[in-house]
Amino acid sequence: MTENLLFIKDINFKKGSKVFIRCDFNTPMDEFQNITDDRRIRSALATIKYCLDEGCSVILTSHLGRPKNGYEEKFSLEPIAKRLSRLLNKDVIFVKDIIGEMAKKAVSELKTGEILLLENLRFEKGETKNDENFAKELANFADYYINDAFGVCHRAHASVHAITKFFDDEHKCAGFLLKKEIEFASNLIKHPARPFVAVVGGSKVSGKLQALKNLLPKVDKLIIGGGMAFTFIKALGYEIGNSLLEEDLIDEALKVLEKGKELGVKIYLPVDAIVAPYLSNDTVMKYVPIQEMPKDWMGLDIGPASVTLFKEALDSAQTIWWNGPMGVFEIDKFSRGSFRMSHFIAESPATTVIGGGDTADVVARAGDKDEVTFISTGGGASLELIEGKELPGVKVLIREEKN
Repeated sequence: MTENLLFIKDINFKKGSKVFIRCDFNTPMDEFQNITDDRRIRSALATIKYCLDEGCSVILTSHLGRPKNGYEEKFSLEPIAKRLSRLLNKDVIFVKDIIGEMAKKAVSELKTGEILLLENLRFEKGETKNDENFAKELANFADYYINDAFGVCHRAHASVHAITKFFDDEHKCAGFLLKKEIEFASNLIKHPARPFVAVVGGSKVSGKLQALKNLLPKVDKLIIGGGMAFTFIKALGYEIGNSLLEEDLIDEALKVLEKGKELGVKIYLPVDAIVAPYLSNDTVMKYVPIQEMPKDWMGLDIGPASVTLFKEALDSAQTIWWNGPMGVFEIDKFSRGSFRMSHFIAESPATTVIGGGDTADVVARAGDKDEVTFISTGGGASLELIEGKELPGVKVLIREEKN
């Protein structure tokens, strides 16, 4: 896929030009709008610096969260501008506008070497609707377009999809981060060092079913944890109490298990769980073997025997891909399984790829983010690449073949 990808290094930037970079600054913040993890901001620095070195001025855009109806202060990109300024050691001009008069004025006054950050794209309805008129207004701001926002490439939004219609192949491309993400995902699927172990968790089977089906013929082992494991455990005929269950997917879960057997893929499910009568910080909890799940309790993390089993399954791995936590890691008493898995994966000599989203959050909280090979900046986009889907935001950056 990357062979025909329009790439920043192949673009001949004219000095004094304006470059529009779509970034993914969708960073976690606390209730006081303090950034709690700036990994996505840091990931965009290489592309921003490259454009400045080429003698251009830079217009940055991003979304943040899911604002419902226009401007909401908690979703403003102002804190991002401040952090970006600090990381670049350079002023970042911020304007509380996207395509209005303030934005147009700020763009027209932008000098070579300066950086402008526009307000949250999702404050405009046209962004998520892939509106061409909105995209054209954005495109009018710059001579070149760069997409470095892997985390939204699986969505056909105006700033990643429609906007590309207004730039030819010499004036649009993927940034460094976007290319790196695509390369990691495609190498993982095409040429993994073996044994290749996939660790899949999170709450729902439905969100990961297609990935599981696509991964089965490619992996040597599959470890299933998190809330989604209970649909598989139920499919095998065990009592799961009030644990998460997608009843309509029990047959699909059985098919995955049967297909694994047919392909010779070893599939591991939890053998014990940490259970509680309800989900909260102060609930009582206990460890039980899977065969002894109490009727009115729910499984909220994998137990110590599962942790040991999964560690042994990972020991021989040469490639590990992990997407989805092992339990409700946001609550301390149910985070142990996810954190232990994070430590094992970080300590492994294997190539270790973390599939963004919650999994990246687990690895950061566990203090392992510097020990893994690669952390994707996009959970949903990473999953769709593994599923073998074509991402709308990437498809429009593939070089048109000349006849």
